[in-house]
Amino acid sequence: MREINFDGLVGPSHNYAGLSFGNIASASNAGAVSSPRAAALQGVAKMRHMLALGLPQGLLLPHDRPDATWLRQLGFAGDDDAVLAAAWREDPGLLRNVMAASAMWTANAGTVSPAPDTGDGRCHISVANLSTMLHRSLEAPQTARQLRLAFGDPCHFAVHDALPSPLGDEGAANFMRMAPRHAARGIELFVYGVRQESGFPSRQNRTASAAVARRHGLDPADTLFVQQSAAAIAAGAFHNDVVAVANETVLFTHEQAFEDPAAVYAFIRSRLPEAIILEVPAAQVSLEAAIRSYLFNSQLVTLPDGAMALIVPGECREVPAVWAWLQTMLAGNGPIRSVEALDLRESMRNGGGPACLRLRVAVDDAAYAAIDPRFLLDPARCDLLAGLIERYWPERIAPDDLGDPAMWRQCRAARAALLDGLGFGPGEL
Repeated sequence: MREINFDGLVGPSHNYAGLSFGNIASASNAGAVSSPRAAALQGVAKMRHMLALGLPQGLLLPHDRPDATWLRQLGFAGDDDAVLAAAWREDPGLLRNVMAASAMWTANAGTVSPAPDTGDGRCHISVANLSTMLHRSLEAPQTARQLRLAFGDPCHFAVHDALPSPLGDEGAANFMRMAPRHAARGIELFVYGVRQESGFPSRQNRTASAAVARRHGLDPADTLFVQQSAAAIAAGAFHNDVVAVANETVLFTHEQAFEDPAAVYAFIRSRLPEAIILEVPAAQVSLEAAIRSYLFNSQLVTLPDGAMALIVPGECREVPAVWAWLQTMLAGNGPIRSVEALDLRESMRNGGGPACLRLRVAVDDAAYAAIDPRFLLDPARCDLLAGLIERYWPERIAPDDLGDPAMWRQCRAARAALLDGLGFGPGEL
């Protein structure tokens, strides 16, 4: 089996509207001028880097933005430009929500259980409803269309619709899988939050996590529902992948990631005796430093030679405690043998690092061959993406540009050129 990372391409409407309460980076950059072209090119450079490491790489596409269809449900009428103009005039906040490029965070696209773990031996994917935040709650229908197109072979894949909206489900950002190797049966950990009386909201509902586990036919003995610590949520860890990441036998986690870490570690060791738990002490890296650098929102991957690498955002270099800890780790004889720092500054300013940008899907050779090849990348297709971005993506978007009809048209034209360039026909997506 091989693990494929499906990265979300940063869309042409990428902007800093500060819509995500609890996401400190998003809130702190609200109102700034964004650089959609630079952000998308940084994402393509990341995908190129993963290919150069010898790892398969996939792509998920920007959603149709601005979403005038959704605004029509709220009583706005006319052609697309008339609908958008009326929304901007009457309730600018609605227009900001339908311009969001947040589908780039494909770790929230859904939850993936590989075939070795499921009851019917297929790879199961449950689309996330993302119901906690308005701008993200718009994504599920378009995400489902993409996933059903990419993973359409029912012999190998089962794609489930999003859960009912009262049950908040934010996908793989609150999910971890561990196994002796990708091809082996593994354990799956679903991390949920408990709403506090004050402070930031928790976004993953335990009932939603349990429903996904049942849908996927997981063995209860190999499934654990883990409460995220209140301290982590209060510090700005709006998803578990801001404070913990797992890959095969390794759990890389902050000391304060979970409400009851001892119980989590005991479960892992009972089901996976060879597991290595790499816990970063709060005394060395505070929650504040971890969240500011997105140390744990990194990709922990197994390279073709079997060694593990940690793909971190460049911001880790800028937080001395974090960079010092990483150097100490590398000097030891631990399971992570290399650290790669990538420039993702434009997407980081909106609240997501390397791990937020990718959805992990582990498949065997037959399932890999069944994936729609238009969603798979090689260097030539990366060149194609870069060329389209350079030609069509806006160079900058200031807050007031969101109400400019010329910007709406440019965003729609950019996406249409992308779909055409990648071979998607009218109406497919």
